[in-house]
Amino acid sequence: MHIAAEIVALVVAVLLVTAVARRLDLSAPLCLIVVGVGASYVPGVPEYQLDPEVVLLGLLPPLLYATAIRTSLIDFRRIRGPIALLSVGLVIFTTFGVGLVAWLVVPGLSLAAGIAIGAVVAPPDAVAATAVARRVGLPRKVVRLLEGESLFNDAAALVALKTAVAAIAGSVSVWEAGGDFLLAAGGGIAIGLIVGFACAMIRTKLDEPATDTALSLVVPFIAYIPAEAIHGSGVLAVVISGLILGHKAPSMLSGASRLASRLNWQTIQFLLENMVFLLIGLQVRRILEEVGRSGLGFFTLAGICAAVLAATIMTRILWMAGIGLTKRLLGQRSWPWSYSAVISWAGMRGVVTLAAAFVLPADTPQRAVLVLIAFVVVAGTLGLHGTTLPLLVRRLKLPAPDPAEDALQEAAVLNDMTRLALAKLEEIKRPEDPPEVIERLRDRLQHRADSAWEQLGRQSALQETPSDAYRRLRLQLMEVERAKFLKARDHGTADDDVLRRILERLDIEESMLDRDEQDLPSVDRELRTPAATARSCKHLDKDWPETEPSAKDSCQECVDEGSTWVHLRMCLKCGHVACCDSSPKQHSTRHFHDSLHPVMRSYEPGETWRWCFVDKQLG
Repeated sequence: MHIAAEIVALVVAVLLVTAVARRLDLSAPLCLIVVGVGASYVPGVPEYQLDPEVVLLGLLPPLLYATAIRTSLIDFRRIRGPIALLSVGLVIFTTFGVGLVAWLVVPGLSLAAGIAIGAVVAPPDAVAATAVARRVGLPRKVVRLLEGESLFNDAAALVALKTAVAAIAGSVSVWEAGGDFLLAAGGGIAIGLIVGFACAMIRTKLDEPATDTALSLVVPFIAYIPAEAIHGSGVLAVVISGLILGHKAPSMLSGASRLASRLNWQTIQFLLENMVFLLIGLQVRRILEEVGRSGLGFFTLAGICAAVLAATIMTRILWMAGIGLTKRLLGQRSWPWSYSAVISWAGMRGVVTLAAAFVLPADTPQRAVLVLIAFVVVAGTLGLHGTTLPLLVRRLKLPAPDPAEDALQEAAVLNDMTRLALAKLEEIKRPEDPPEVIERLRDRLQHRADSAWEQLGRQSALQETPSDAYRRLRLQLMEVERAKFLKARDHGTADDDVLRRILERLDIEESMLDRDEQDLPSVDRELRTPAATARSCKHLDKDWPETEPSAKDSCQECVDEGSTWVHLRMCLKCGHVACCDSSPKQHSTRHFHDSLHPVMRSYEPGETWRWCFVDKQLG
């Protein structure tokens, strides 16, 4: 009963603290640690001991898996080189750099023990870094690099720690250390590939979302335990299997299974990661009591912790500076210095660091001091980097993801999907198919594509697009439908199973309608077609001369016919301004059919993207 009450209290505390932190725009991990530290000194609060086995086996696999299934395998392949430099090269550099500093400043510490604490503090935390990165609006390329680094650096750090612990007990040669690393990497990758592809094959056969979700909950452990049993890296096995299953999810799972899996893993990740930060804070009183028996004075301990914290921060800065300098000397293209500066300052540590500190053998010299060092590095990096990283990003003026650019990419992909679906409909329809059904399918497909295009042009004077109006009206109608549903439920006029199916359909439709309002793009940023989306054809490649628009801010045909328009487009050959395909009359498309002028561009404020009517391409 006491254990259940404690778990409930931890969950409630996590919910309250994260809600307050979000309201005050503060770092939730740092707030949870501070609350945990304060609670550890409150009389009556139980003394929690963070068992390293519980963290490394019970918490780390699901946390890594939850991140891995949301990581793009395509994006990972593109930046695998920089990820390897950070997740392996930087970990080794930090391990030895911090280890040397610890050996010099901690009295009676062996070099092997110093390298061990270097390995403990080497891996940045995936949760803390990416949470801050997404909150401050970092470029997605930087966020993906930080995510990739955090997914793989735990493996390198834990292997380094294992080797250092073995060196504390005896002698370990360089060849043995290298062999351990290769065995851990090879074994982890092999198990990850086997588990990933085997589970993908099994999940393609599962139709029930509940069964599929149950399998997904044990996948991290199915990968982790066998890998560790053969002395491979369980962390690598979990990450590899998660990347494979996340990549294959769109083709192997039903829509209902994907929705259930996404929601379940978001909930698991939220609870586990935040509860761990709270537990980290609750360890402080016990850590300080153990340190008090070490015989070192306060100022000595403060100097030791400050030196190791500074070394942890500086090794990352030096490594990033070294990479940039080396690439310039070799004549290779390097990241912009502003990107490197932000990556250098995004080294927040977390749960793996503190859990790894408790893995140190009990007879390690100055073990209590080393555990205190690990805690100070976690709290210090979260406090320093977590609070100053947003300011650094703003000062460097790094471009945040543009909602308008995202909307343009979404519209382009949906347009291609709709065009192929409509062509397929013409192939598969049969003479006996009711015409009204065919027309309803066409309208649904076209409405989805039009809704995406209408997310553009948000700087125009138009107050509400047709899709916005549809969403507003449909949500109001659903309120009436839900009220009637509740009456039927309360009066028992339908069976409960029937009512649940009806409610599920309403919920799915509402989730599709309830779109988050996107921020307006910056006025001084021109919306061009993103490089990843832009295509090329002879019409788009042509250097069209400047032409005078036929109208300043209106579709003249709509004015003449008494109609309305949603957004405006301009023909690049003659300058004719007309309305888009979301508008009732679609005068821009009509102009193409009448004149055969192939390319138009957006005529909305701040937009210059182009469209080829002939080749159906965005350029």
